Amino acid sequence: MARLVPAPPEQYEPLFGADAPLNVRIYANEPELAGALGTFASTVLFEGSPLSPRLVELLRLRIAFHNQCRSCMAIRYSPAAEAGVDEALVCSLERPQEADDLTAGEQAALAYADLFANNHLAIDEATYDGLREHFTEAEIVGIGMVCGLCVGFGRLESTWDMVDELPDRFTQRGVTITPWGEGDLVRA
Repeated sequence: MARLVPAPPEQYEPLFGADAPLNVRIYANEPELAGALGTFASTVLFEGSPLSPRLVELLRLRIAFHNQCRSCMAIRYSPAAEAGVDEALVCSLERPQEADDLTAGEQAALAYADLFANNHLAIDEATYDGLREHFTEAEIVGIGMVCGLCVGFGRLESTWDMVDELPDRFTQRGVTITPWGEGDLVRA
C-alpha cells in the first residue's frame, strides 16, 4: 500500500479527471502544487521539449531504473510509442553503450543520465563535449531538465511506494526491478 493517501475524488477529479493515476491522486493532496507540477512536467517531457519523444522516454526509463521507481518503470507514454519506442528498444537500456539500436547521440545522452542519477559530480567538460557532438545547446538544456525532473521526482515517488495499481512484476519488494523485460505495462 502506498505510504501516502490519495486525495479524495472531489479534490483530484476536477484537476486531473476520474481516471487519474495514483501518483497524481497523491499529488492532488496539494492541488495548487499538483497543477503546477503537472504543467511543468508536461512541458519538460512533452509539449515544450526540444528533444524527440523517443529520447525523452529512453532517458526517463533509464533514470527510473536507477531510482527504482516502480511506477515510473511501469508506465509507457503514448508519444514515445508513436515515435517507435517499443519493448525491444526499451530492452536496449539494460546495456545502452552496447546497444545496436541506439544512436551515438542517444548513447551519449544516456551516459549523461547515468552520471546524473548516480554520480553527478563526475559530469565534466568531457561529458558536455561528448553531448555537443550530437546536440545543440538547447537540446543539452532539455536533456538536463528531463534528467533533473526524473531524478528528483522519481526518487520522491519511489519513497511513496506507489505499487498498489501496478502490474505484478513491479510490486515485488526487496529486489531490483527493471523497466525492460516481460509483463504488463501501464499505457498513458
